[in-house]
This record gives sequence, structure tokens and C-alpha cells, in this order.
Amino acid sequence: MSYINFDKSKLVNLEYSLNRELLRSNRAGSYANSTIVNCNTRKYHGLLVTPQPGIDNENHVLLSSLDETVIQMDSEFNLGIHKYPGGVYNPKGHKYLRDFVTEPYPKMTYRVGGVILTKEMVFTTHEDRMLIKYTLVDAHSPTKLRLKPFLAFRNIHALSKENIFADKKYEAVLHGIKIRMYQGYTDLFMQISKENEYTHVPDWYYKIEYQEEMDRGYECQEDLYVPGFFEFDLKKGESVIFAAGTKELNPVSMKRAFNAELDKRIPRNNFVNCLINSANQFILKKGKNTEVMAGFPWFGRSGRSTFVSLPGLTLVHGDISTCKAVIDTMVSEMKGPLFPNFGSGNSATYNSADTSLWFFWTLQQYSAFTGDKKAIWLSYGKKMKTILESYRAGTEFNIHMDADGLIYAGLPGMALTWMDAYAYGKPVTPRVGKTVEINALWYNAIRFSLEVASLAGDTAFCKEWEKLSVQIPESFVDSFWSPEKRYLADYIDGEYKDWAVRPNMVIAASLPYSPVREEIRKEVLSRVKQELLTPRGLRTLSPKSPVYKGSYFGNPSEREAAYHQGTVSPWLLGHFVEGYLAIHGKSGLSLIKSILAGFEAVMTEHGIGTISEIYDGDPPHAGRGAISQASSVAELLRIGYLIKQYC
Repeated sequence: MSYINFDKSKLVNLEYSLNRELLRSNRAGSYANSTIVNCNTRKYHGLLVTPQPGIDNENHVLLSSLDETVIQMDSEFNLGIHKYPGGVYNPKGHKYLRDFVTEPYPKMTYRVGGVILTKEMVFTTHEDRMLIKYTLVDAHSPTKLRLKPFLAFRNIHALSKENIFADKKYEAVLHGIKIRMYQGYTDLFMQISKENEYTHVPDWYYKIEYQEEMDRGYECQEDLYVPGFFEFDLKKGESVIFAAGTKELNPVSMKRAFNAELDKRIPRNNFVNCLINSANQFILKKGKNTEVMAGFPWFGRSGRSTFVSLPGLTLVHGDISTCKAVIDTMVSEMKGPLFPNFGSGNSATYNSADTSLWFFWTLQQYSAFTGDKKAIWLSYGKKMKTILESYRAGTEFNIHMDADGLIYAGLPGMALTWMDAYAYGKPVTPRVGKTVEINALWYNAIRFSLEVASLAGDTAFCKEWEKLSVQIPESFVDSFWSPEKRYLADYIDGEYKDWAVRPNMVIAASLPYSPVREEIRKEVLSRVKQELLTPRGLRTLSPKSPVYKGSYFGNPSEREAAYHQGTVSPWLLGHFVEGYLAIHGKSGLSLIKSILAGFEAVMTEHGIGTISEIYDGDPPHAGRGAISQASSVAELLRIGYLIKQYC
């Protein structure tokens, strides 16, 4: 039996199955994503979602879904499923589902009377193509299969509506057709591995409804274009492959292409392999650049997420070359001392105060795996100096060093830290001033730079920065530590100190160079454990706070208002674990192992075989946000690595 599987009782229960999604992506940033019964519940769902360089370089849904119809003795059984207004599902193909497994490929088994049909799906690694293999396992009379594609040709953040501009023409290609609904798009090739009959009957299907968008407070209905249908005979024991891609494929090679993908996959046959498999999906190759996708299905690249995630995505399972390739890509896009926070090229934003400091932490992790710290300074020393000198002297967004050696950052109406949610037009947690994690990262960056500069013989740099490295710990403790409260302030602005119990102080307890002594780190970790630790990560705010929000739901502003006010973030667990094991050693392993093992249950929840972006602060800690988040997956992999270091 497959490690991840769902039987008939779960699949036909839409309340269960529609809340579980499967994702596949490739190195180009394209993906396929839907629920385990192939009923799309988000505008982001689709069988072929791919970047469109001729339009905006963002992901666009080309092939939204594909309805299969089994035809026997003039009877038709439609295996598709779509939701329409009023809670109407038509057709209801999920009632024929008997089994769903994930190995070696996602495989669905349908039973219609005496017909048993399997459907296996593969998203190719290097080309923008979905391959679907249909096998007629059993049948007692002649059987035909009809395939009806539903097309969108629109940005993942938009919705399609019937319009007069859609190009309804098609061109025949070998065993299929190619179509392009609008100018600027790539062609969509739909082909079948055997000869078939294509019937062109262009039509629109109106008001297909996406429940997740409705629940999230967004427009939720769209019209999808169906150009026609493919039909072919299927004999007992025969397998036929349907291919949808942006380039034509020789039908003769389809089966070989399908089978070749098996060797490129980490099998999802246990918990760790699921995480590694998921980690690989975030790595993108764009020409000479190597990037990290922050999350699926709606996130793009994030500089902060890239540096936070990179060690767990690459280094802990030996992929040092990819780690360096990503670092070099990010360095090539620096603007002064700042890295792009979101986007790239002309659309990039550089509005983050901590991303540049996370860069040092990533280099630190990288050097620990390569063992060549001197090379870090030789390769990146100039960029490291630029960041440190600019933060000290002052740069954009009022990022500057005060006389006490601590970093002040922020402007009214802006959120420059990782807690950057906006609700009702304003930042929920602006945290303007001296934040605890930025200053912990600042100190760590200086000390690491001194370490590698010394090894490289840069005595001038060491002489210039040594005094400041001595000053910062004293200033940090004087500013952030409360002997009475026994934890660190979240941020400071002038005379004001924010004493909300948040997880940001755990960064000060986890970094290789911490600005606080062991006694304080122990107190911080104890407070975090008492008020913030959950089975799914750290809450972003203590439940004891009057503004704590334990559930993440509602319209966009309501959700954003809850995002950092109690919602759980899994990525923070990595820093809690690192700090906790540094204090408790082997005696702390029992707790950490139990937390990591507890995540095995989520392999069949929300995003199948991966870890969600966030979870509710209150039990049962349901998965929320993006179904697969790079930082969440990465830090669980890093936790597994840290456990091994103490065993």
C-alpha cells in the first residue's frame, strides 16, 4: 500500500476530499494543482499552470481541468466534477472513485459498472507539460473514452469570463490540436498517444465556482472555454497517454517520457522523502538564474524566504551547488545593501530590513557544510561590507545604526520585518524601531564577518568592527531584556518598549553568535515553550494577549489582521529547536523528536505530502494559507538534521 492513500469512503465525502490538495511543479516554475478528486476549488488550480513571458512572466492557468467520460453500449459516465452556484456539483464523477495513491505517481482508480479505469498523472521536470496515463484495467464490453478540456488562459490571480476576443480557432497537430486563446500566450498543445477523433464544438461553461475563493472573500465564479473533445477506443489492458504542454510532442515518445519521470522523483514513500520531494519543487531554473519559490500556489520569489529556506532545502541533504547558485543569483540582484524582497527585475521591491541580515546567516550555514570559511570572505566579502557599512551609516527606509550600536528601521505606515501583513490599508504589526530579531541578526552578521575576514587576513576590517561587536551585546541586553518579566521586548521605539510575547525573540536564542548569555536564552526559550509552542510551530502572539486571534479566516483584511496575531508559523520551529538543543543537548531530544514526528499526520491534510504556510493558533491547528511553503518544509528538514547532530 502507498504511504499516502485515500479510499472510497474518503474520496466520495466532499467535505473531506475537497480540503485536500495535490501539487506538482517543475524547475521552470510551472505547476499542476487541484484537489484529490480533481475538483478545482481555487482560481489557482489547474492541470497546466505556466509562466507567460509574452505577457507578464507570471503564472497563468492554461488547462484548468479535463473531464473524462467512459462510454459503453451507448451509456455515458462522466468522471469529471465541477461546482456551480447554489452548492450544485455537476457532473459528480467523484462517486465513481475507488482509490487514490501517490506512488509511484498520483493514481486514481475509477469503477463504473464492470469498467475499472486508472488515471496516473505526471508533471514533467524540465518541460511545461502534464502527462496523464489512462489504463483500462477491466471491461466486459467495447469501451470508448472521451476527453473534454476546460481552458482558462488567464493570470492565476484573475478569473476568466466569456468574451468576444477569445480565438476559437485551432490547428491540427499529430494526434491532437494546438490552440491559443489570446495574443501573447504560448500555444497549448493537446495530444494523445494513439490516433483519436477530435470534434470541434466550441462552447463556454458558465459560473464554475471556487469554494476556497468564496471563503476567502474573493470573486469566485468564472467561465471556462471548452473547444471540443477527443474520443478513442480503449481495449482492456491498454494504456493511453494524454499530453498537454507548450511544445509539441511526438506521440510515439509519450510513454517513454512518462516512464522517464519516475527516475527523477524522490518517492513519497515515507515522511522524510515527502519533505525532500516537496523541497525540490521550490527550486527554479530561469536561464542562468536559480531561484526559490516561496510557496505554492500563489507566491513568487521572496528574498527573505529564500535565505531562511535555503539551508533546509539544499544543504541538509547535500545539495551544496544549488545553494551556491541561489546565493549568487540573489547577490546579482542586490540594490546597494538591499536584496529584492518580492519580485525580480523592474518589478522587484526592496522593502525589507532583515533580508540582508538573513544573507549572512545563510552564508554561515553554507560555510558550515563546505568547511571553507575563508572562501566566504573572498567570494562575498565586498557585498558583506556594503551591507554592514550601509546599515551603520544609514540607508533606505530609515535603516540606520544608533549610538548604542543597535539598528533602527522603519517609517510610519510601513512594515519592514517578516511580520509585514497589511489590513484595512495599514500594517498590522508595523514594529517601527529597534526590533529584537533584526538586532540579533545584526550582531550575528558582524561576528560572522569578523570570523571569516580574520581567516582571510583582512585585518583592517577586523580592527574597524571589533569594538562594535563588543558594544552590541551590552546594548542589546540593556535595551531588550527585562529581569522582572524574564523575556525580551519585541521592539523598542524611543522610550516605548513593546512587551507582547512574540516568537521573534527566539532568533536571539538560536543564532550561532547570540547577543545574550545562556541564562537569558534559557529564559526566552522557556517563555516561548510555555506560551507560543504548538504541535505545528510557534504562535505569532501569546494567547494571553487581548488581541490574540486563534483562527485564520474571513475576508482578506480579516485574515491579514490574524496573520501575525496568533497564527502559527512552522518555520520558526527551526530556530526554537536550534536554541533548545544548544541549551539542553541530548536531554532535549525527546521533546524535539515528538514535535517533528507529529507533523507526519499533516502528510494527508491540506497540501498532500507537504507542509502548509501557516496553521491556526487554536487546536486542532488546521492548515491555512498556501498549501506548500518553502520555509515550512525547509525548517522541518533542518530540524531532522539538527536531531542527528545530537544523537
